[in-house]
Amino acid sequence: MSEPAPVAPVSPVAPEIIDFYTDAYDESTRLHRSAAGRAERLRTLELLERHLPPAPSRVLDIGGGPGVYAAELAAWGHDVTLLDPVPLHRAQAARYGGFAVAAGDARRLEQADASFDAALLLGPLYHLPVRADRLAALREARRVVRPGGVVAAAVISRHAPLLDGAARGTMDSEAEAERLGASLADGVNDPKTGFTVAYFHTVAELRAEWQEAGLGEADVHGVEGPLWPLLASQLAEDREDLLLAALRTARLTERDPAMIASSAHLLAVGRR
Repeated sequence: MSEPAPVAPVSPVAPEIIDFYTDAYDESTRLHRSAAGRAERLRTLELLERHLPPAPSRVLDIGGGPGVYAAELAAWGHDVTLLDPVPLHRAQAARYGGFAVAAGDARRLEQADASFDAALLLGPLYHLPVRADRLAALREARRVVRPGGVVAAAVISRHAPLLDGAARGTMDSEAEAERLGASLADGVNDPKTGFTVAYFHTVAELRAEWQEAGLGEADVHGVEGPLWPLLASQLAEDREDLLLAALRTARLTERDPAMIASSAHLLAVGRR
């Protein structure tokens, strides 16, 4: 009987990422505190409700951060386990109660094969600039779901930094325009933006990685829709009508090939 192939080692999560979410940025309120965050949360939940198996099902929320989505899914009746490498996020998630919380790295999961009905990657692919790491995370998500189970993964759109900078008026110099242009070319975030180690996907790249990871054809959705730059501008914070208009527009264009990339986030969904 042949020996199993050795498993390639996984490098630790970049300390800059841990430090960013511990000391520089409060992720626990992001999806509630602005119109752009609320649009992302409402649309992501809408898409998850459409694609997840009926409750109760076993859901692994990989890189689930401070637990905003896990708490909602648990309230729907799902049996949720949240994994995250950031200790602060795990502590914040545990305060919700109602679901399990543990340390975990998306690229190397401790969970058994086919032990969940659905696996979510709603954050890890943002912070994996090396393609091999992103493929490892997608393959691990596929491994832990049962045959016919659902995998859903979010990425940041390649165009998001440019649209965000233009909407918020920070693209106010040629140097800034050049820096944003560089991220358009290679997808790698410059930490000087104030964000941390990050990667931004094109739609075609997301589809290709999905296929290479053995997940077949990705069903890709634009999350916030083409009115997202308006929300990012912070000019619509007190305009519920504009938020609702953005949500309606997102629904109408979520699979339109010409419009998908105008969203800040893309959500790919498929079945094992």
